Formats: sequence, structure tokens, C-alpha cells
Amino acid sequence: MLTKRSKYGLKAVLYLAAHEGRGPVAISEVADAEHIPHKFLEAILLDLKRQGILQSKKGQGGGYSLARLPTEVTAGQVIRCLDGPLALVPCVSQTAYARCAECADEATCAVRFAMKQVRDATAAILDSTTLAALNQQTRSRGKRRKG
Repeated sequence: MLTKRSKYGLKAVLYLAAHEGRGPVAISEVADAEHIPHKFLEAILLDLKRQGILQSKKGQGGGYSLARLPTEVTAGQVIRCLDGPLALVPCVSQTAYARCAECADEATCAVRFAMKQVRDATAAILDSTTLAALNQQTRSRGKRRKG
């Protein structure tokens, strides 16, 4: 299940992507627009900045903006930054592999086989889904409902 940390992080970077080009956006604006607790959002945005997804500017007119273009940032990158590996079990993680203590033989473990398929499918979707594409889908769906 997606944690609130990753869900709020995705909502925040999508908001910043939608407002790209206008300069830094204040935390309070993002928090209010996306209904995210302000203090929680501060911590999330700071982690995203440390990982190079966001940049910030201090002082009046300051706030956060994307460090890269919305076409260059994927949902998978944001989720991994905030919550770590996508894998549901450590034995199939590409970034944080660990052998399961109770597993006698990884090569014949049915749970591992199923969870690897889940990880591969999840990663394929999230790592090919950019912020720009998500915002475009949202705009397209909004236009269809209004029309």
C-alpha cells in the first residue's frame, strides 16, 4: 500500500510540475491546495530536495520548485526517495536486496516468484510514468468531464 508520505509527496511534486516555470512555490500554497498537513509536507519536501528532485529558494518569493523538468521525474523516483524500495519483500528488491531468513531455497520459492512479478510490473509502470504525463492525463480527464 502506498504510504501517506509517498502519496503526499506525489501530490506535491505534481502540483509543482503543474506550476513549473512560475518560480518557487510556497509550502503553504502546496499544503493548502493539496490538503496536506504543513509540517508533514515540510519534511517531505526537504527529503525530496536532498535527493535532487526539488530545489528551494529562501526568503521572500521563496519556496520549492522541481530541480528537473516534469518529463524527467518519474513517480517511481519520488516513491523510492520517500519510502525506499518498491519491492514488497526484500529478496526481490533491486536496491535493497536481503535474503529472507525463513527461506530455504530462493530459486524454488513461490512467494519470491510472485513478488518478483509484482515488483517488476510495479516498477515498469512507475518508472515510465512521468510527472508531465500524469498531469496531462489529469487535464485531459478534467476536460472530458466538463464537456
